[in-house]
Amino acid sequence: MRKNIDAQTLICAMLRLGFASPKFYRAYSCCGSSEAEVKKGGGRRRSSSSSSKVVVSDSELKQNWLSSLSCPLPLMTRHLEEHNTTSELVIGIDPDVSGALALLKTTHHHNSSSSSSSSSSSSFSAQVFDTPHLQVLVGKRVRKRLDAKSMVQLLRNLDAPPGTSAFIEQSIPFPQDGKLGWWCGGFGYGLWIGILVASGFTVVPVPSSIWKSHFELCGSRSLKDESRNAACSLFPSMASLLKRKKDHGRADALLIAAYGKSRQTKSET
Repeated sequence: MRKNIDAQTLICAMLRLGFASPKFYRAYSCCGSSEAEVKKGGGRRRSSSSSSKVVVSDSELKQNWLSSLSCPLPLMTRHLEEHNTTSELVIGIDPDVSGALALLKTTHHHNSSSSSSSSSSSSFSAQVFDTPHLQVLVGKRVRKRLDAKSMVQLLRNLDAPPGTSAFIEQSIPFPQDGKLGWWCGGFGYGLWIGILVASGFTVVPVPSSIWKSHFELCGSRSLKDESRNAACSLFPSMASLLKRKKDHGRADALLIAAYGKSRQTKSET
């Protein structure tokens, strides 16, 4: 009659015959028969006990990511003593090769007089710059690619203080974009982030759906036309630079900067 032999008895027999080591027996005894398996001929143990996992919240993960994109220097506010003013800069970037960089500048004027009373006023200005690019031979075709050297020079010419916030549209590829579209979008987005962080800016990625919904750009008409119309309404002085359909990159950059400015204002109140 065949007897059922439990695992404990089997391992003891294997120990006496030299087919298992005392170390294996101790490991088995600690884990228990429900948490260990003996593989035929291998002697490997597979533990089913789950290791402890550190739970990290979504907000903490996002904050860690944003911290890695921030300038390591403290935010500095430039005091223009000769004009008795302080300036606040916000940058918005459409990272596509046909995109642009927008700079919004708010200048606070402090007017002091001989009397004890003093007044202050603010002025607002906007600038937009096309993303620097150059012609590159890719295979047998000539394509536009971002000009990294000129991008660095453009940021230096802004004369922005370290820690200035740069809001950039987050690159999210769509299936219809194709492999080349995915590559170009990721390349431009990554190149801009690397140059911005290395240049001392604090980078804030913004999904396109967020800033577009902020300006209610969700109608049935072309979004490119809608963004140009919205930018012209918000920045009348820039209307002459937004006339053509291909100027939608400039419009997007201006709106991204305006969205970033509204976020900063909301966080300060």
